Amino acid sequence: MINSDNIRKAILERLSQIIDPETGVDVIRMRLIEDLNVEKNGRVSYIFHPSSPLCPIAVSLAFTIKNAVSEVEGVIEQKIKVVEFTLSEELMDLLQNGKE
Repeated sequence: MINSDNIRKAILERLSQIIDPETGVDVIRMRLIEDLNVEKNGRVSYIFHPSSPLCPIAVSLAFTIKNAVSEVEGVIEQKIKVVEFTLSEELMDLLQNGKE
């Protein structure tokens, strides 16, 4: 049986494989993901914090992160909050609607 702790570990492992092409460092070590919460029912929420308010790769990186999380077994839904980015609201709308 998959529990929330196992899902969380799998998400962190998967996200540690996503490398920011500008820095060569993974998104976990860069602390671009904050407040990762996994509920027992597989609902996941987290904050995506781009490396700068004008990060040129924030949109593509956000979709890469979203897709990686959705591939983790047991994840049924995810809620992503984008903070400290010039187009945070627009990016959250794109992520919610699933279109890059």
